[in-house]
Amino acid sequence: MKVISIFNQKGGVGKTTTNINLCTYLAMKGYKVLTIDIDPQGNTTSGLGIDKNLLEKSVYDVLINDASIEEVVQECQLIKNLYIAPSTIELAGSEVELIQFQGREKILKEKIKSIEGDYDYIFIDCPPSLGIITVNALTASQSVLIPIQAEFYALEGVGQLVNTVQLVKKSLNSKLEIEGIILTMYDNRTKLSNEVANEVKKYFSDKLYNTTIPRNIRLAESPSYGLPIVLYDDKCKGAECYYNLTEEFLKRQKGSEKGE
Repeated sequence: MKVISIFNQKGGVGKTTTNINLCTYLAMKGYKVLTIDIDPQGNTTSGLGIDKNLLEKSVYDVLINDASIEEVVQECQLIKNLYIAPSTIELAGSEVELIQFQGREKILKEKIKSIEGDYDYIFIDCPPSLGIITVNALTASQSVLIPIQAEFYALEGVGQLVNTVQLVKKSLNSKLEIEGIILTMYDNRTKLSNEVANEVKKYFSDKLYNTTIPRNIRLAESPSYGLPIVLYDDKCKGAECYYNLTEEFLKRQKGSEKGE
């Protein structure tokens, strides 16, 4: 089992879109996948067709009320092999509540131990901030997948992001690595997108995926219908790119296994 956080402290970089669609394609390929939504906005939850108003328990209860992760996990009705630990806005207050807990950075890690071996991959969709919830995700993960938007300010904050990963690695989770970097909202016709790609490549070298995710109307629309892109429009450019990204992701997994 591999636990991967999808994280960037900048919002609007395609973090949740990447989470939903990578998880979906992996599940469709026969891997058993759990996504843990720890973003209070709950976009992964609604993006996979779950009505947050009908939830009895959520990730908030796992972090604050000592619920087990099994109590919260639901089978995704849209995609076979895909499971979700959903989130609600209640989670927004947990940053303050967690302060009183001893070992607060490791709560999620401890909770995940009970489902070790139940899934091939667990992806954690993080909030766009560097608070205690995100630290919980990074402490529980083996690696971090970082979507970076191909725009002028893309590299602003990347240094801070890498420092956060290194800090967590040093003090809380020595196994934490950068899984890979995904360029999102990419337009290869523009000079800017290509310049950003070159800068990211220089900074992260072989961690950058060859597959880039374009700006795509269908990709942007699909979450509002509570559908992953493959069920909304599997022929659009965005769907094709996420399928290719999944292939590249799996190829790298096999490569790293051989290298171990």
